[in-house]
Amino acid sequence: MYRSKLGGKNMLSIFDAEEDRSSRSRHDRLARMRQALDGGELRLFYQPKVDMRQGRVTGMEALLRWQHPERGLLGPLDFLPLVDNDDLIIDIGDWVIHTAMQQIALWNAAGLDLQVSVNVAARQLQRADFTDKLRGLQAAYPHCLQHLELEILETTALEDIVKTARVIEECLALGVGSSLDDFGTGYSSLTYLRRLPVKTLKIDQSFVREILNDPSNLLIVQGVIGLAHAFQLQVIAEGVETEEHGRQLLQLKCDHAQGYGIARPMPAAQVPDWIHQWRPPLSWNIDAQLSV
Repeated sequence: MYRSKLGGKNMLSIFDAEEDRSSRSRHDRLARMRQALDGGELRLFYQPKVDMRQGRVTGMEALLRWQHPERGLLGPLDFLPLVDNDDLIIDIGDWVIHTAMQQIALWNAAGLDLQVSVNVAARQLQRADFTDKLRGLQAAYPHCLQHLELEILETTALEDIVKTARVIEECLALGVGSSLDDFGTGYSSLTYLRRLPVKTLKIDQSFVREILNDPSNLLIVQGVIGLAHAFQLQVIAEGVETEEHGRQLLQLKCDHAQGYGIARPMPAAQVPDWIHQWRPPLSWNIDAQLSV
């Protein structure tokens, strides 16, 4: 009835029971997700990023988890797709940035100088008040914004290249750097890459995982590394799952990496001990010297 009224006079709408159930189910799940956010059920885990050539930890990527009271610890793919096209993603994204900033301040106070990157959704990035919120955090956490990095999906950046470039510039003015995440999975051109003032390209893990047994993926990774160097950008490879992945990347002159072969995402409390204990494989040091 209401759909017919909104459509104007002489309008006919047919009630679809399946569509109604689907709509109600989505509404209920969104309400549960809101409850999780407001009730403190969300967590940030941190996955290390390392410089394989120098054998040092360079930063952490903050990754969202849901500590569900019945289902246990859930990864982002279990719940984020539901909210991706809803304004709730903005509130969740704000929580992630604020929580990451709190953690940066705690690590700084403990003598840990770590860059922390956070993933930013398209809906959040395109908000008119996005940089205003960062300025507010600058006041709350002095000298911490320069340790924050935004990871922007390649597909997100290309939705509105002009606006994205402007937001990145505004963030740079605040000391916040940006990286282009999952590079190679979209349809970016050299023109787009030239117009985005990012500092880092992250090679998507789907390519990196297969470089040892798929020549095509090896060529793609090699091409992205060459492209990053040509634009004087740092390049980091995701999906480094074995020692051999790291050796191959070093030979391709990609120094920075993250993945399960280095460390799985961990709670913030475990990060300091992991940093003090981590040592790169000996073969990385040898290959780093040979590839100079």
